[in-house]
Amino acid sequence: MAKLTLDLHDIFNKGRNIDDGLNDIIQQAVSKRITLVEIIPGKGSGQLKKHVLRFLDQKHIRPLYHRVEKDDKNFGRIFVHFRFK
Repeated sequence: MAKLTLDLHDIFNKGRNIDDGLNDIIQQAVSKRITLVEIIPGKGSGQLKKHVLRFLDQKHIRPLYHRVEKDDKNFGRIFVHFRFK
C-alpha cells in the first residue's frame, strides 16, 4: 500500500504554510491515487492537531477522502484514508 507522509513540525508556526502543505498532500494523494496519508502534527498542546482536523472538515476538502483516523497509540498522528473506484 502506498502512503504519503506530511510532518508539520517544521512549519508549525506558519499558519498559511500549514494549509498549503495540507492542501498539497491531499491533492497529491488524489492525483496519484494514494490510499493513505499520514499527517504528523505532533503532540504539543493539541492546537495544531485541531487545525488539521478543521482543515480536513472543510466543505471542499471533505469529499476528497473517505475517512479520518486519529491514531489511538500516538496522539500526534492522523491518518487520512482515500477510496478510489
